[in-house]
Amino acid sequence: MSDSSGKLKLGALVALVVGSMIGGGIFSLPQNMAASAGVGAVLIGWAITAVGMLTLAFVFQTLANRKPDLDGGVYAYAKAGFGDYMGFSSAWGYWISAWLGNVGYFVLLFSTLGYFFPIFGEGNTPAAIIGASMLLWAVHFLVLRGIKEAAFINLVTTVAKVVPLVLFALICLFAFKLEVFTADVWAVDTPELGSVMNQVRNMMLVTVWVFIGIEGASIFSSRAEKRSDVGKATVIGFITVLLFLVLVNVLSLGIMTQPELAKLQNPSMAAVLEHVVGHWGAVLISVGLIISLLGALLSWVLLCAEIMFAAAKDHTMPEFLRRENANQVPANALWLTNAMVQIFLVITLFSNSTYLSLIYLATSMILVPYLWSAAYAFLLALRSETYEQALAERKKDLIIGAIALLYAIWLLYAGGVKYLLLSALLYAPGAILFAKAKREVGQPIFTNVEKLIFAAVVVGALVAAFGLYDGFLTL
Repeated sequence: MSDSSGKLKLGALVALVVGSMIGGGIFSLPQNMAASAGVGAVLIGWAITAVGMLTLAFVFQTLANRKPDLDGGVYAYAKAGFGDYMGFSSAWGYWISAWLGNVGYFVLLFSTLGYFFPIFGEGNTPAAIIGASMLLWAVHFLVLRGIKEAAFINLVTTVAKVVPLVLFALICLFAFKLEVFTADVWAVDTPELGSVMNQVRNMMLVTVWVFIGIEGASIFSSRAEKRSDVGKATVIGFITVLLFLVLVNVLSLGIMTQPELAKLQNPSMAAVLEHVVGHWGAVLISVGLIISLLGALLSWVLLCAEIMFAAAKDHTMPEFLRRENANQVPANALWLTNAMVQIFLVITLFSNSTYLSLIYLATSMILVPYLWSAAYAFLLALRSETYEQALAERKKDLIIGAIALLYAIWLLYAGGVKYLLLSALLYAPGAILFAKAKREVGQPIFTNVEKLIFAAVVVGALVAAFGLYDGFLTL
């Protein structure tokens, strides 16, 4: 999958995209969606997500082709378009989102093992945290052995995780009952879900969560054998995953009713298949999920280290994050990432954070990097930059960029004030690393505009800190 120089080919890049997108989210999708919305709202939500995320996939494809000199994906686009602090914030937000997602994966993994071994409970018991910590450091030392080797293992686990998903879709296709699916399309019998608009809004963070990883190939762009493969891998990966997600979600709603699905324990896909074929169905999905999560953990540990390393290479992050070991793995970035995962694993033990609360926070952290990427693509087309000989393409990319930008703004609104404030609390401390990086190259820390932006982030962080202390905000 990679050539002798260690460069990644198209197959490995597609596997990185699919591997990082299909993690734990899809296996919990039936319950996560039913908890927020009825059948009608789910279909509207998927339509919005398909269009919005497809335009984002095209944005990453366009930027990979038009700006081949920008390595590191999401963060590099924010920096090129909107200055150093926005670039830094994108790298920082993306990095936090990625390792927070890993904490969520560990909780879900041990919650799944709890199906076989009750000692692990919901994934946040002392035994689960000890098990998760041991696994975390095993993955850490595996990644230290080399990016190419880890990318190959990721390819194997990607194939292994797709098999139970295909089986689930085929079995549920035959068991699908139209009368169950159409019983209460607009969730009239469950008024607590609110209006259809409210239901669509509430399911949005879950749909974004299951698509995070769409930018995976662009983050590894400097390690790709061919630059053009980066964009191809992004679109192929997106369409594959979208198909699986919609099938799993829609077919489940024809097997069990929305209120039944909303009450299931995660991974809810296991309970849906058990409902159709009995106990072996739950075992099949649980084993598939365990393989899937192990593969996704590997993808995300790689992505976390790579984003910090890429940002340190051009002095957006401090110099110490640039150090590679003998296997060309960004070792310091990896140590910092997994130390944070370890700290938050211990926090989940005391705060009883569930899988869903962790993924909502992880999702809200990635909305800002997505917003700046869409805005940069829109800006390039607007200014005709790199479009000198391609006017027809410019028009098309202008429309795609505008839709992606509107979708990114809609997501910030859908996420709500709570997660915006909690994000500010996590964004604010990053300024310490930003200041260190600026001092290393002898530059002033902020421009005047950046001072205003940073002041707004600090105000948001202080409100969030007071909210957590006072109890009107909870994790």
